[in-house]
Amino acid sequence: MDTLSYRTISAKAETVKKEWVVVDATDQVLGRLCSKVAKILRGKYKPYFTPHVDCGDNVIIINAEKVVLTGKKWTDKQYVRYTGYPGGQRFATPQVLLQKSYKKGIKPGMHPLYLKVIKGMFPKNRLGAKLLRNVYIYNGSEHPHAAQQPKVIDINKLK
Repeated sequence: MDTLSYRTISAKAETVKKEWVVVDATDQVLGRLCSKVAKILRGKYKPYFTPHVDCGDNVIIINAEKVVLTGKKWTDKQYVRYTGYPGGQRFATPQVLLQKSYKKGIKPGMHPLYLKVIKGMFPKNRLGAKLLRNVYIYNGSEHPHAAQQPKVIDINKLK
């Protein structure tokens, strides 16, 4: 038996086929939704997944304001950030981060609550920062990416 016929195929940036996917966040639990979206963005559902390559698809999340948090997480959970200065620790609840998306200055497709949750599920390196640019989040059911012909998937069917 020739052992060279069983080679592990490693994906490269040139060989990866990226698709566009639409996910509806209506009545979905935030953490469960974002963990599946992070897997899609990372490419873990593809047979040629390679840890050091961007193998994932581009994801469009619609109806982002209709997401559900269980328990009292809207008001009790706190996200911490640090400005870098003494006494610069800042706290924000999910409710505050959701309201930030309605104010001016936030780019369309950039939702602070979702970005913070999804970013925490990525590797903490340049690849993680690059993968975060492949997600687009919109509060309504409309999105400007119709030219890419995204396919709608049911997030509940994924493991």
